[in-house]
Amino acid sequence: MASFETLKKGRIRASVYVNGIRDSKTWPTAKKARSWAQEREIELKKLEAVIDDTRTFKDLFSRYSDEVSSKKDGAHWEKIRLTMLMAKYSTFCALKLVKSKREDIEHWINSRLAQVKPSTVNRELNLISHTLTCARRWRWMSHNPMEDLKRPKNPPARFRRISEIEIQQLRLVLGYRDDITLNYKREFVCVAFLFAIETAMRAGEICSLTQSNIDVKNRVAHLSKTKNGDERDVPLSNSAIELINRLPKPLDENTPIFQLTPRSLSSTFRKYRLQTTIKDLTFHDSRHEATTRLADKLHVLELAAVTGHRNINELLTYYNKTARELALKINTQKDNNSEQEALDYSLVAKELMKEFTKLNTSR
Repeated sequence: MASFETLKKGRIRASVYVNGIRDSKTWPTAKKARSWAQEREIELKKLEAVIDDTRTFKDLFSRYSDEVSSKKDGAHWEKIRLTMLMAKYSTFCALKLVKSKREDIEHWINSRLAQVKPSTVNRELNLISHTLTCARRWRWMSHNPMEDLKRPKNPPARFRRISEIEIQQLRLVLGYRDDITLNYKREFVCVAFLFAIETAMRAGEICSLTQSNIDVKNRVAHLSKTKNGDERDVPLSNSAIELINRLPKPLDENTPIFQLTPRSLSSTFRKYRLQTTIKDLTFHDSRHEATTRLADKLHVLELAAVTGHRNINELLTYYNKTARELALKINTQKDNNSEQEALDYSLVAKELMKEFTKLNTSR
């Protein structure tokens, strides 16, 4: 059965509902809307015999974990999320996909918000959304219960800088000094942390570095695989080069120079951070710190090229200058400009005096 609704600016929304399957689309004219509705009803009636109406969310999450998640770089954590959903939300996971509604997702959201932050819920909704896309591809359902879903609002972006005192605490607890030979995992973790502050590289990117990726002569690290899928070249500071030179020489050019996995890097950093007085600090905060520091030296487009951000708005999330720091920078620049202007005026005055002396001499 088709229904039609007139929207703003005269567009027509056509909705069809056939044997529990719902679909809708907007059109510029009523004629096109009716034509699409008739054709879509015929398609849905044909699909009725093809759709497997026995499948549940649990079936979906299980197959997705085995066939899709397992092929991703972040397979470990994605599988953990899916396992958690199946274990903690058995009523939700028992729902038939073909009968699922937006209200079912909303009920799950409300239950989940009682346990975790909105940002976590939204990340899990992104995962659920992709599983539903696969369900439609696998002919387990034909509608999208997340259509018109109102998501929870994310909290403000994280604002976390790293002080020099905190860096020194971490160096101490990780047992790192500039004059030692690296032998223990904790020492490699410290070098990786200091390297991250210099380069704004992610933990996974640092752990993937090999000798073949690094051009010491031109001070560039090449990342062939990044989070957004693009290749990226990262300029290396003198301090970053010094840190690389501190690492033991690997067995071959394709062996990771930091000898760490992202998982072990994160867990070791967290373990030793708990032995300090530092609160609420993650390894990823080094990316915020590095981006904020680099912003003093690079134009915004240059900075985006270094950090790998395609969207400047996303880059702003990692720029964490305080108002006090900005005020200091403004006044420092003003003082420097005044000094430069005074120097310029002095040079002009000297040149004018020379010309005046020459003129008097010639007379």
